[in-house]
Amino acid sequence: MAVTSESVVDVCARSRAASLRLGGIDPAIRDRALLRAAALLRSRTAEIIEANATDIEAARGQGIEGALLDRLSLDAERVEAMAVGVEEIVALPDPLAEVVRRETLRSGIEMKQVRVPIGVIAIVYEARPNVTIDAAALCLKSGNAVILRGSSSAAASNAVLAGIVAEAAAEAGMPSGVVELVAGGGRGELAELAQQKDLVDLIIPRGGEGLKRALEEVTEIPVLYAASGNCHVYVHAEADQAMARAIAVNAKVQRPGVCNSAETLLVDSSIAAQFLPDALAELRSAGVELVGDERARELAGVEVGGATTEDWDTEYLDLKLTVGVVDGVDAAIEHINRHGSGHSEAIVTGSAEAADAFTRRVDAACVYVNASTRFTDGFEFGLGAEIGNSTQKLHARGPIGLLELTTTKYVLRGDGQVRG
Repeated sequence: MAVTSESVVDVCARSRAASLRLGGIDPAIRDRALLRAAALLRSRTAEIIEANATDIEAARGQGIEGALLDRLSLDAERVEAMAVGVEEIVALPDPLAEVVRRETLRSGIEMKQVRVPIGVIAIVYEARPNVTIDAAALCLKSGNAVILRGSSSAAASNAVLAGIVAEAAAEAGMPSGVVELVAGGGRGELAELAQQKDLVDLIIPRGGEGLKRALEEVTEIPVLYAASGNCHVYVHAEADQAMARAIAVNAKVQRPGVCNSAETLLVDSSIAAQFLPDALAELRSAGVELVGDERARELAGVEVGGATTEDWDTEYLDLKLTVGVVDGVDAAIEHINRHGSGHSEAIVTGSAEAADAFTRRVDAACVYVNASTRFTDGFEFGLGAEIGNSTQKLHARGPIGLLELTTTKYVLRGDGQVRG
């Protein structure tokens, strides 16, 4: 798919027209389009990787490296994972078949509350080109038209990937405009897209706080923020320390450039002297840069830099971790609620009482007991895929899957009733 030279208004108008036809399309057609998209991903893997190599070369020229470069990179294994993800979405039940509520009113009118598409959804996202496929597939399965606005750093990759889904949709008989891609206009184009309130029903940004702030300044469209993940692992006084080390290392190291990786490790003061030296040594050996508060630095046993005020509020998306010592579960909860972004938080503990306090009082979309924050993911939650993880409370919270891309309407059938 070549990046469009049309105006944003024209693209949005075409998507609006397509969305008005999607609600009546047989779900088998939507599934057929997605299965064809999965097949095209596999057959055109070499083309996808070649386009991605163009993006990678440009990114390296701009000094992008490490975890950020990893987020941008595609290989045959990742392309296959995208194809498998699309097939898993196909296998999910049709969300539009759900009757949420059904009853007969006092008037004798038969009332049903049914699930319907939102309409036109604009997805604005950074670096990761796999979001192109996840977002498009979820939107088509849920009967929505989608406008994709990816990062300029992944322009070549996104053009090929969006083109594959659009081609598959056309082959299956879906209307033109169900999958659109806009890119290249910078912040001005983003602002124009965010102001199409008569044509676009919802905008979902998937990126850091900078993208969130940029949208907040200009949008006239409702926004569902798939926002940043300043995630914590808290090691409670009654934690199994071997388990806690494994969870802390996994949450930071397994894939540091994603939003569900841990950015802060909090350790109870009563076990910090025992826990920190081995845990931090393991993190350092994995290449993690460590900064921390004074108590953590004194007990660390390895080099730990001083944490700044900004560090506690930063989503690094890299091999860097802030370490703090806290006096009990109440202090840990208070710290997380003050500095966390509401994404994913974990406690490692053998105490049911501490676990209960943590899960009830920590204000986050996903709260874990004795497990890594890395499990906050649409695939892991059985959603097939996700567009991101919502850290707000309306209308959805947590991984944004099929149901979160729908709304409801009431259908009422009478036999001549009038209201007196």
